[in-house]
Amino acid sequence: MLPVLMPLAPASTLAARFPHELASILRGHGAIQAFIAGEVAAMGEVSVAKSSNRSVVGTMNEFAFLAEGYREDMEGTDLLALSMRLADTPCGASKHDCPTRLVRELVGVSARWN
Repeated sequence: MLPVLMPLAPASTLAARFPHELASILRGHGAIQAFIAGEVAAMGEVSVAKSSNRSVVGTMNEFAFLAEGYREDMEGTDLLALSMRLADTPCGASKHDCPTRLVRELVGVSARWN
């Protein structure tokens, strides 16, 4: 689960705006443009549904809680920077690995830990 924070408003365009936001996050993790383009193309058709997976719901709630705390530490409200910081947080939905490590492994980028 890769955290992608973005404004909800206007909610009617959320699905259309999400691929662009995800592309920014993937670039931040070092993904090459061909990989990003493939992921964005795969999002041509979107459906929204309620999750019954309690682990995913719990992780989303934890990310929301952490985002509030991280936001207080950061200057401004840069949602891209906040998303990237959350991605360094181990989470139960990914067997206690952090999304950054999993995404970089998926796209073949070696980790650059600060």
